[in-house]
Amino acid sequence: MKAFAELLDRLVFTPARNGKLRHLAAYFEATPDPQRGYALAALTGALSFRAAKAGQVRALVESRVDPVLFRWSYDFVGDLAENVALIWPQRPGANRPPDLAEVVETLRDAKRDEVPGLLEGWLDALDSAGRWALLKLITGGLRIGVSARLAKTGLAAWRGAELSEIEEIWHGLEPPYTELFAWLEDRGPRPEIDRRAVFHPLMLANPLEDADLAKLAPADYLAEWKWDGIRVQLAAGGGQARLFSRSGDEISGAFPDIVEAARFDAVLDGELLVLRAGEVAPFNDLQQRLNRKAVTAKLMDAHPAHLRLYDILHRGEDDLRSLSLAERRDALEAWYRETRPPCMDLSPLVPFGSWDDLAALRAEARRSGIEGLMLKRRDSAYQAGRPKGPWFKWKRDALLLDTVLMYAQRGHGKRSSFYSDYTFGTWRAGDQGEELVPVGKAYSGFTDEELKRLDKWVRDHTTERFGPVRAVAPGLVLEVAFDAVQRSRRHKSGLAMRFPRIHRIRWDKPAAEADRLESLEKLVEE
Repeated sequence: MKAFAELLDRLVFTPARNGKLRHLAAYFEATPDPQRGYALAALTGALSFRAAKAGQVRALVESRVDPVLFRWSYDFVGDLAENVALIWPQRPGANRPPDLAEVVETLRDAKRDEVPGLLEGWLDALDSAGRWALLKLITGGLRIGVSARLAKTGLAAWRGAELSEIEEIWHGLEPPYTELFAWLEDRGPRPEIDRRAVFHPLMLANPLEDADLAKLAPADYLAEWKWDGIRVQLAAGGGQARLFSRSGDEISGAFPDIVEAARFDAVLDGELLVLRAGEVAPFNDLQQRLNRKAVTAKLMDAHPAHLRLYDILHRGEDDLRSLSLAERRDALEAWYRETRPPCMDLSPLVPFGSWDDLAALRAEARRSGIEGLMLKRRDSAYQAGRPKGPWFKWKRDALLLDTVLMYAQRGHGKRSSFYSDYTFGTWRAGDQGEELVPVGKAYSGFTDEELKRLDKWVRDHTTERFGPVRAVAPGLVLEVAFDAVQRSRRHKSGLAMRFPRIHRIRWDKPAAEADRLESLEKLVEE
């Protein structure tokens, strides 16, 4: 665990991307198998321990430390792993510190009632850095500024390999990736996987600014609607099918109706939606099925999933990604005519003659519950990642509303000492007069300097505490940008914003002049 803890420590305190890549490469070079493979799995979110839960950690530390002291310190620190690592009172006579592979392989096979005893022995044997790394590993919340893609980029940079080659085979491999490291070190062949039912890295678009249109020729581009769902990939072949999110996480369990309809041999790119009577339902309906390991027949009937297809990457044994978009579109249409799979249709192309024509259509997108438009070069091959130039997303303009800060909560990682997660509301008439009701939560859109000022304001205006959450007096107005408004049973207001972020902090505006719930009600997308 020592080397893994040191790696995490370096990554946390190295803000620059190239610096993080150097630390990753040095770790992969100096660390043997299977330790480095399990570290890579931890960094990419490929490890989970069903028997180990955060509640066990809390119960364990409260058996060693006064519970009141622990809860107060946890409230201040804001991060469970960091708090336990610092407050844990070691007992003498502990065994040697465990290595990373020992921890992973032991927890993988452990039963739930065995976990507390294992954790107790390891926590006694490790120093504070090791304890922090151990607990981060178990609770799954690293938050060290390293995404799964950056970890794989560090792996590629270590041996001068192509990231796309690693991503191409990644989802056919399992930790600790010994065959992958053998291939990168020229000690073995490239791992062979069944490419038909594994994830293939998606091609992503860049945001389009209005000024960019003058540089583009309309005849070079095809236009599509940007539907308000989630981007997915359906990979089917060899008698199996799997549905992946844009990040490569498998979500088949939540959408068995889509998977069961995939009785073909192809890899398809599309948008996952809830569709009723041919109409796309609000995103909130799709959320009812997301992040579930399994769904009931009742839920599937109430929220029928649908896949709207954008592109085709593989058709049988044929890899189509090197073809132009126009050629792939022809292939997709031909495949769809032949196959006609249930729960799926083609995303139509949007005809246009000029950018002004397209801008007029974009202006009407909100009325139809559509996020905006996609522009894709006709001659573009399907490239993994976000290449500059071929594809653009032209989203509709954000909505703005003045809200009042109601609650604040400490963040995680670098923000664990700051109140950086903000719940805000709008005014409405209540039984006792004017009252605030929450409509959303945001934790982005402000600078580090603004965060410090916000944190001080929260501390100076706290009226109540609920564990890590503070209620504040209604005095600070936050201008919030958001993409849409939908009805929500989870909010007292009955409404919830989609993708809210802080657009501006209105230090100058009295809270009484913030917007009312009625203003938000008018923006609801039914």
